[in-house]
Amino acid sequence: MPPFVNGWTEELDACPAVDVERANELMAEAGYPDGFSVTLDTPNDRYVNDEAISQAFVGMLGQIGIDVTLASRPVAQHSPLILTNETDFYLLGWGVPTFDSAYNFNDLVHSKGDDYGTYNIGLYSNPEVDEMIQSLGTMTDLDARNAVIADIWAQVQEDRVFIPVHNQVLAYAMRDDMTLAVHPENQPSMTGIVFE
Repeated sequence: MPPFVNGWTEELDACPAVDVERANELMAEAGYPDGFSVTLDTPNDRYVNDEAISQAFVGMLGQIGIDVTLASRPVAQHSPLILTNETDFYLLGWGVPTFDSAYNFNDLVHSKGDDYGTYNIGLYSNPEVDEMIQSLGTMTDLDARNAVIADIWAQVQEDRVFIPVHNQVLAYAMRDDMTLAVHPENQPSMTGIVFE
């Protein structure tokens, strides 16, 4: 998640050093000393450099014997694969318009069903985490709520629910006599332009 989201910490945002040797050891420990093949489903018209990012994964994972076939398609074809759990390995971007970690947890982490877990494509399920996520909706003590958010992130990290890639930066340029509000969903409204 980006730095402006409640619950962000430098530790959560840190990237571990690349260690190909250790990655190969882990592959062998997992029973794949000679690697395996997988398809990576990616959109090619949704995020900045989405297909290029996924292509970089093909090369990186190849270093440890994972043979990746890249399946690139428009988001209109990519999204149904995700929402119907027809993919095991995919690229998904996620904006946080509420600026709160609960937005991530409700859709990406909570078990699928009953208004939660819509984009929980990996079908991660942890009843204790689900209970903590649901508690966030009614907590009024901000310190206690932030502590629960930290606990959820710690469990999500421990369980390796996501492989975070990067934070897509929104880049806008304006003339001195023009103002346009930048929205977290990166969908500018041309009706909101103000000329001075």
